Order: sequence, then C-alpha cells, then structure tokens
Amino acid sequence: MKIKTVDFYFFSGTGNTLMVVKKMQETFQEKGILMNLRKIEESNQEDIDLKHTIGLGFPIAELSTYNFVWKFIRALPETDQNTEIFMVDTLAGFSGGIVGPVHEIVKKKGYKPIGAAEIVMPPNIFYIQDEKICHEKVQKGLEKAKRYALDIISGKSKWGRVPVLSDAVYYTSIAGLKVTESNLNQKLLRLETNDEECRRCGICVKLCPVNNITLAEDEYPVHGFNCEYCLRCTSFCPRGAVSCPVNYKGKTYRAVKAREFLK
Repeated sequence: MKIKTVDFYFFSGTGNTLMVVKKMQETFQEKGILMNLRKIEESNQEDIDLKHTIGLGFPIAELSTYNFVWKFIRALPETDQNTEIFMVDTLAGFSGGIVGPVHEIVKKKGYKPIGAAEIVMPPNIFYIQDEKICHEKVQKGLEKAKRYALDIISGKSKWGRVPVLSDAVYYTSIAGLKVTESNLNQKLLRLETNDEECRRCGICVKLCPVNNITLAEDEYPVHGFNCEYCLRCTSFCPRGAVSCPVNYKGKTYRAVKAREFLK
C-alpha cells in the first residue's frame, strides 16, 4: 500500500525524539508524502484518523517508555481497516521492553505494523556527555532516522519481536515504572525549584507533559508528586533553577530550544 498521509504522534523529553521525528517528516515530505506531527500529551485517541498511516515516536524510559505514553498506546482505537503503523524510539543504550510489546498491542487492535526502529542519541540523565560527543551522536542518529523513513516509504522496514526476552524486559520495566510513581520515590527524588534563581517565567509549567507543576499568582512553581522524570523542567529552565537529583554534578542536556516545544 502506498503511503499518502502520515499522522505522527510523538513525545519528546529534552529534544532527541523531536529532532528524529522532524528529520523523518522532512524525508517523507521530500517524497511527496504529507506528515502531520501530533504531540502525544496534547492528543486525543478519539481524533485519530484510521485512514492515515500512524506513526509513534517517544524516548526510552526504564527500558520501555513513560507511563503516560503507554496509556496513549494502550488506548489507541481498534481498527478494521488494517491501518498501517510504525514506531521509532530514541535511547542512550538499551531498551528491550518496548518494540515487541507495542507490536503485540497494535496488532491485536487491528493495525498492520510496518516498521520499528531504535535510534541512539545523547543521554539526558545520570551522566551528560561533552558537547562534541553529543553532536556526533545526533548526526548519526538523524542519518539513521532518514534511512528508516526511506525504508518505510519503500516497504523495506520491518517490525519484529523476540517474545521471551522482550516480554521479560517489559515486565521488568513495568515494575520499575511502578516504583518510579510510588510516593516514596516521588518524595526522595523530587525535582524542586530554587526560588532564589527562579524568575517565575512559567516555562516549566507549560512544558510539563503531565501537569505536575503549578504556578500560582505571586508564587513560585510547585512540583507535585506525579513526576515522570522526562527532565523538561530541569533542562529547559533558562535560569537553571530546577535541579535534577540524579544527574552527575547537576549537569543537564537539551537537544533543542524551549521554543520548539512551545509552538
């Protein structure tokens, strides 16, 4: 089936996935294929057009992806139109718990899985690499994104799974995500704003995909206890006022400017 229109639903934490998605959009459109970009955190599954090819893009978190991204995927509408679907994720190293499980979810809903790719990009958590290494990884990642898009267009892309391994890693990931959302973890690893540095610009509030940050009039941002650690707030704060308790020496990483997310 020739692809005519793609609706690409994606989430990007600190910008890696956004760059990959835009490179794929550029490649598709060079071949005359319309690609609409939709932010997962702002999308409603009921609005999905099952006559279009569907794309899914997101970062890896705890060997799979974030809880709110999983919720979006699991709530995709069922289809009897054999709707084509592909996915891409960005990661620093290893996932193992995402490609196979997502394949099974969408297949059971009636979709036709046509491609999956995992693209290595610079890490944004724990240890932040130097600028030169990050730049080289980005360039290699974007080249792979272009090749992947061309493979989808030509029908060469594939989406397979390794049942035992992927299922085992998936359940390990789900257990880890439950720990992450636990009250104890949220209290111990809470991201907070330094009021002395904060200028109350509200960028962190606008960027939080799960509305975990609030900003009352004449007050400073307040972080709740439902953080999914996408690190947007700590990476894009113009004053560096939001610290990340798990990053080495407090370093942060962002692949794009904050305005790319606020469009």
